[in-house]
Amino acid sequence: MKRCSPSLKRPLIVKPLIFQLATLLIACTFFMALALRMDSGGLYTDEAITPVIARAIVRDQDGGLSVRETPELAELRDKSPDLWFVAEDDAGRNVTLGDIPSQYVSLLGRLGDLSYAHLRDRSPPYRLSAVIRREVAAAGTLTILGHGKLTGVSLIVLLASNVIVIPIFLALALISLLVTPWIVRQALAGVSKIAKEAEKIDVNQRGRRLSEEYVPREIAPLVKAVNDALRRLDEGYEQQRRFIASAAHELRTPIAILRLKIDTATEPATRKLSADVVRLSNLAEQMLDVQRLDAENADESVDFGALARRVAADLAPLLIASARTIEVQIEGASSLRGDAGAIERVMTNLIQNAIEHGGRLVILRVTGSGFEVEDDGPGIPHGERDRVFEPFHRLRPRSTGSGLGLNLVQQIIERHDGRVSILSAPGGGTIVRAEFGFQ
Repeated sequence: MKRCSPSLKRPLIVKPLIFQLATLLIACTFFMALALRMDSGGLYTDEAITPVIARAIVRDQDGGLSVRETPELAELRDKSPDLWFVAEDDAGRNVTLGDIPSQYVSLLGRLGDLSYAHLRDRSPPYRLSAVIRREVAAAGTLTILGHGKLTGVSLIVLLASNVIVIPIFLALALISLLVTPWIVRQALAGVSKIAKEAEKIDVNQRGRRLSEEYVPREIAPLVKAVNDALRRLDEGYEQQRRFIASAAHELRTPIAILRLKIDTATEPATRKLSADVVRLSNLAEQMLDVQRLDAENADESVDFGALARRVAADLAPLLIASARTIEVQIEGASSLRGDAGAIERVMTNLIQNAIEHGGRLVILRVTGSGFEVEDDGPGIPHGERDRVFEPFHRLRPRSTGSGLGLNLVQQIIERHDGRVSILSAPGGGTIVRAEFGFQ
């Protein structure tokens, strides 16, 4: 099972969120503990008593305030026996319950000026601890000063207050999920650009390099290393190309001398070597043809019809000598801009292969998308149709060919944005078809 490549989104989203949550919890706990001074200040009056008190206040017939014993108020009094409170409206009318400490008597009639307060006693029993709240009830808007159930800020209460961290964390998580992929795409836009550049690199277009200016600083060393590797490959290929070209050139002279000596020899055994020398000569020439592909960059109009007639005429003596016939069929106008000499070598190689390996009839057919060479020979097995384009591969071990002809054909056609394929002829034999992407 193929393992999926890791994504940057997970470490860029999940890990930062974990650190953010931990930071929020620690910071909130610390600052809340600091603000509320957990170790001093006494107990608080629970502010939950003021809504209960407000719902127990009613209006008299003369507009005054009075306390109605409600179940909630009764329960509150049971829990807080020392409950006391003052409820006052904005007109200064008030109602009290319990013993109001003398320290707060001066506030009566002026509670309407206040809205919120927590008052804390310095020592037990904390009877002066009180809360001030404004409440809206059936009797109207009231300001309530009251003392009841006491509470302190314990560790549990402090941790419970950290619940506010959850919505903040969820908001951060949502923002991270939405924004981080966009940030990643923007930050790695240069990587996408060089990926497209890398897709265009092939063996026929050397010298290309990846752009280093558009990638993040952290990825630049990788891009530079790839460019250095491409440079070393280009240098190695160029050295190899020069070596093969030099070797082929050097071989031509001794081969020519050897061929001349064999042709002028009188001994039958020596003259039998003529075919092997011709094979060496063809091999050297084809090696040079392969090297010429890198150097040549011709751009001229190539008329396939006229080229087919010329190639057929040039090879006519060879066909007559081998008791073969050739037929040129023009089925459609076909032309392109490219290297006429290279295309001519393609036609020549294909016809020579048909002469050597085919039957008695060779057809050179020009179509609307290119051209094809058909013979009536034994054909090429399906399993060998891709391998015959490999360098030095021979269909038969004792074949007289060099094994470079079809590889040269494939390279020339691909350099002209075309493709070559091998098909079975309708009546037996082989069709080698060259199709081009533009005309």
